[in-house]
Amino acid sequence: MAESEKLNDSVRAVDRALEILLAFTPTDNELSAGELLKRVDLSRPTLYRLLYTLEQSGFVVSTGEPQRFRLGPAVARLAHVWTSTQDIGAIAQPMMQRLREQTGETVALFVPQGMYRVCVAELASSQPLSFKRGVGYSERIAVGASGRAILAHTVLEDGELARYAAGLKIDLEGYPKELEAIRKRGYATSRNELLQGAVAIAAPYFNGAAQVAGSIAVFGPSARMHAAEVEAFGKLLVEEARALSRALGSP
Repeated sequence: MAESEKLNDSVRAVDRALEILLAFTPTDNELSAGELLKRVDLSRPTLYRLLYTLEQSGFVVSTGEPQRFRLGPAVARLAHVWTSTQDIGAIAQPMMQRLREQTGETVALFVPQGMYRVCVAELASSQPLSFKRGVGYSERIAVGASGRAILAHTVLEDGELARYAAGLKIDLEGYPKELEAIRKRGYATSRNELLQGAVAIAAPYFNGAAQVAGSIAVFGPSARMHAAEVEAFGKLLVEEARALSRALGSP
């Protein structure tokens, strides 16, 4: 009985320590004990005891008087190990499979690379009339639904949009409004833009730092993808993109 109680106490301590670590968000540089107490259901003595243990292991660093706390180097080491072993294509497979089953169309996953976005995974439609681009396909990020879905959530410095659009037939005055519409709607669309007769819908996904990490897209022929299908598929894409973001640690 005593051993069981001791084990339960240890498990509770681990749960509470994890709650403290998860209380930090990407916008928090440092938090005071009072700020942490608003986010975790702990007494002040318990909070300080766990913070001391976490600091001894390098998961938390304290500074100043009164003390303020920030995540420590041990968290950075774990984050490096985790990101180094990520296979985004494998992680996204369940989401991509659900999308292909629900839409019947080709589903592709993209990541940004400078001024381009690159297809890193694709599940082709089984229908005779379909569109496929293939793994490794790349295109300028400023054109197409899968590119604009990424660019809409990219922080652009002054003049950077012009650099992305250099050499392309893009209305630089109207383009920011289009990106804003994509942010509000949650997904981007294109019709006959890169391929005649093709419709594309794409939604962004995010990493653990809440930064856009790429887009997930559905491609199909305009003969099947009318306004109603575009809206329905767009909502499905947003749901699966959120699931992928959670799998990547996005808050």
